[in-house]
Amino acid sequence: MESAGPLFCGGVTVFNPLMQYDIKPTDKVAVIGIGGLGHLALQFINAWGCEVTAFTSNEDKKEEALNLGAHHILNSCHPKEIESAAGRFDLIISTVNVALDWNLYLNTLNQRGRLHFVGVVISPLDLNVFSLIMGQRSVSGSPSGSPTTIATMLAFSNRHNIKPRIEKFSFDDINEAITKLRRGQVHYRIVLCR
Repeated sequence: MESAGPLFCGGVTVFNPLMQYDIKPTDKVAVIGIGGLGHLALQFINAWGCEVTAFTSNEDKKEEALNLGAHHILNSCHPKEIESAAGRFDLIISTVNVALDWNLYLNTLNQRGRLHFVGVVISPLDLNVFSLIMGQRSVSGSPSGSPTTIATMLAFSNRHNIKPRIEKFSFDDINEAITKLRRGQVHYRIVLCR
C-alpha cells in the first residue's frame, strides 16, 4: 500500500507517454533526470522492453540508474556525451524542472523522434525549428493520465514488481519530512504512515 501513492502521482505521469505515443519494445528511450519521476520512468521503460538511456548530472546516481533499468548513462553536464548520441532516440522523457540546452537533446532524436516534458520548466524553450522540421521531430508534454491509464499502470507495476523508492515518515515527523523535501534530500518519494 505504501507504494500506491507515488504510483498514482509520479508513476502515472511517466507511464502515460508510453501509452499515449504507442512506444514499442524495440524503441530507444531516454530519461532526463533521475529523481522522483525519473527513477520510476527507468523502471517502466525497461520493463516495457525498450533500450533505456539515463541522462544525469549526478555521478553518484550512475550505479543506481543502472540498477533501476538503464542500459546506458550519459552525463548531462558534458555536451560531448550528449552529442555522441545524435539520432539515437525515439523518445526522450524530460523529468527535470531546469532549463537545459534543448537543442542538444533534439539532435539526439531520430527521425520522427519526440522530446516529451513531464517536468515543468518555467523558462521558455529555445528550440531550433529547422531541426524539428528536417527531422520531423516533435515536442510535447503531458500531466498525469486517465483512469484507464492509471489502471493499466497499476497492473503493469504489479506484473513487473515496479515500486517507487520511498522514505517513510510518521505523521508526527511531518516537519522533518518537509525540511528534507525542501533541501532536496529525499530519495525519491516521501510517504507518510500512521
